[in-house]
Amino acid sequence: MPRNKSGSANGGVLGAINTTSFGKNKVTSKTSSGDITLQPGTRSIEYLAVGAGGGGGIDNGGGGGGGAVTCGTGNVCGTLAVTIGAGGVGAAFPAGASPFSTNGGVTSIPSLSICAPGGGGGGTSDGISPALNGAPGASGGGARNACAGSTGGTGTFGSQGNGGGGAGPPQFGSGGGGGAGGNGADGTTSNGGVGGVGLEKTITGSPVFYAGGGGGSNETAGPVAGGNGGGGTGKPCGADAGDANTGGGGGGSGSPPGSSPGGTGGSGIVIVKELDKASGVWSMQTQFQKQTDGLWPRFLPTQTIATKGIFMVGGGGGTGIAPSGGGGGGGGLILTPNSYPLTVCGAAGSAIQVVIGGGGVGVGWNTLGANGFDTTIGCDSGGPGTVLTAKGGGGGAASSANGSPGGSGGGGFGEGGTTAGTSIQGSQDGDSGSFGFGNAGGAGSTPARAGGGGGGAGGAGSAGSGSIGPGPAGGAGGAGKDVTPVMGSLGTPFFGPTNGTFAGGGGGNKCTAPGGAGGSGGGGNAVPVAPGSGYAAGSDGAVNTGGGAGASYGISAPSSPADGGMTGGSGRVIINFPSASTVSVAPGTNTVNPSPGCTKTAVFTVSGTLTVT
Repeated sequence: MPRNKSGSANGGVLGAINTTSFGKNKVTSKTSSGDITLQPGTRSIEYLAVGAGGGGGIDNGGGGGGGAVTCGTGNVCGTLAVTIGAGGVGAAFPAGASPFSTNGGVTSIPSLSICAPGGGGGGTSDGISPALNGAPGASGGGARNACAGSTGGTGTFGSQGNGGGGAGPPQFGSGGGGGAGGNGADGTTSNGGVGGVGLEKTITGSPVFYAGGGGGSNETAGPVAGGNGGGGTGKPCGADAGDANTGGGGGGSGSPPGSSPGGTGGSGIVIVKELDKASGVWSMQTQFQKQTDGLWPRFLPTQTIATKGIFMVGGGGGTGIAPSGGGGGGGGLILTPNSYPLTVCGAAGSAIQVVIGGGGVGVGWNTLGANGFDTTIGCDSGGPGTVLTAKGGGGGAASSANGSPGGSGGGGFGEGGTTAGTSIQGSQDGDSGSFGFGNAGGAGSTPARAGGGGGGAGGAGSAGSGSIGPGPAGGAGGAGKDVTPVMGSLGTPFFGPTNGTFAGGGGGNKCTAPGGAGGSGGGGNAVPVAPGSGYAAGSDGAVNTGGGAGASYGISAPSSPADGGMTGGSGRVIINFPSASTVSVAPGTNTVNPSPGCTKTAVFTVSGTLTVT
């Protein structure tokens, strides 16, 4: 049989001529919040997201914990909005500064539902009152020294969540912060413990370690190394910061109050590798293998649907139990213009996924409230991702933790960790950032022992106020946002009992004083507390409003398992369509109703699908 020019006997169909121009990998490192713009079409990507490291403690303080490291693959198109977590602040004690370290910030890729929390702050020794253990975080902060029973913070990020090191004997070394790859070392009689090792990743083409823990400290001994992966060095006088964009924890400072601060945690990072993107050629065999592995880019059709306005809200933030806890933040809210073309991936007439975010669940004694879940409008099952995302509200603060960032931020704690959570609703995929609403929570008041209210879509949460003892009150939750100027006065069948106002923040509580009121739009109240009360429950956020939960009060862990923090309100989606549209929803719990103004209105109170022709 004649042979082809390539020398094979296969009929000439699998030779070198059968190649396709396509590209090699492109890597983008994002070190500040903003958008990563992908090349046109649907792209297969690998991603790495690293949360920020926790700050180091002072006065023989512990090292900060490393941030979470999460990676994976996905198919996306357009842009990826990312939020880069800021490093936790090292403890300091000059006039006006906080003597307590803070946890690192959250790094997120909202459209992929990726969230990499920050590491825990290092413990502060008992030369400052009140002394604090290492804080829990993605990996925990190292323990302070000089106090029997001092513990490192626990790691909360699954298999990567490694604990901070424990303290040495009284008056000696503090623990190193936990790293994403290992626990921080315990302090010894002669020095602080080294920081836990980070994780090695090769997404950039070279091996790099991320999220090492900060080194512990001692007043008289030499420097203590942070973990491989950007962990800062602990020192007897001052401390090194964690390396920027590594998620490394800050080093602990041995210095007493009034001297050098603990090290700041290293900021986070997002790295995206677009697979097979530059110039190059591939054989049919290679193409087939990539398609089999799900790594060959897909160029999918899109459908554009005319709407008369879209409203959506994420689940509200939850709360824990504390004597001066912050309220949960309201869910992030999106309100598009009256005439808005909704463009999603998928063929015309295909089903679009609508996910209703649940409220953040109530948690236990002195535990940071859980964030609410995102509400999303996405694509059919073959689509690469969502196009509109209303973020879940931030959890209310308790213990030494700050209020969490979210659609609106959670309120701050009134005894040490006074920082409120910020709003991240503006950092969204596609157009949703242009139409997003969210606000920061209110700060806690340490002198007053009053927690701040959670932020609302229409206004920031109020700070706790007054002085120690009765009056005035915990901070009120921020007001919700009225959506009727765009959606119309649709009434209770569409809006529920809040009549068009949504995503109010939850109220913060105060020891022996009235709790703050929840914000309009479903925010839960913090109940008034009588002096000496052991436990008093706040109010949940209202269902399907995105309202943040009110803070529960407790001076100690409750004896009953039923006594706990409160849960945020679930989300909701409402879309107005021109009257000529054919609209169907599933399941039957969701509805399509004629509404005033010659429109049809779809209402989603549970997750389901939307089909429009």
